[in-house]
Amino acid sequence: MTLVLRPARPEDAGQILTMVRGLAAYENLEHRVELSEADIARDFFGDNPRVFCVLAEWDGQPAGFAVWYYIHATFRGRHGIYVEDLFVDTAFRGKGIGKALLAHLAARCAVEDLPILQWVVLTDNAPAIGFYKALGAEPQSEWMVMRATGNALVTMADGAT
Repeated sequence: MTLVLRPARPEDAGQILTMVRGLAAYENLEHRVELSEADIARDFFGDNPRVFCVLAEWDGQPAGFAVWYYIHATFRGRHGIYVEDLFVDTAFRGKGIGKALLAHLAARCAVEDLPILQWVVLTDNAPAIGFYKALGAEPQSEWMVMRATGNALVTMADGAT
C-alpha cells in the first residue's frame, strides 16, 4: 500500500469538490456548500491563486486533502500556513494519511521558515481533537473565531462608507 501526496492540478477540481462535499457530510454541513468546480478553477488555479490544495492518494485512489493558504501573524512579523480544511475519506482513515498531510504542511513551514501552522476544529469533534493533540497541537482557548456573513457583512460594509 502506497501513499502519495501531491499538489492539486486544474484537472483535480472535480475531485476537490467531491472531497469538500465529503467533509461537509462528515460535519453535517452539506447545506452550506456553495462551492463549484468553476470556483475551484478560479481560486486554486487562476492567474493569482489565493488558496492551495495537497491531495492524498492511496494506491492511486483519492483518499484525502488539505486546503491551505498563507496567513500573517502581525505580532510575530511572520507568515504562517492556515489549514482551511483537512479531510480523509472514511474508507482510508487509520492509515496515517491525516498525519502525513499535516506533516507535509509542517515541512513546508520548515522549508519556508514559517513559524505557525494553524487550523480550527469543531468543538464537538472529539476524534479530531484527540488526533491533533496526539500530534502535539495545542488548543488556543483564549481566542474565539468571529465571522460576518450575509446581512451582517452588508451592514458592516455599509457602515464603512
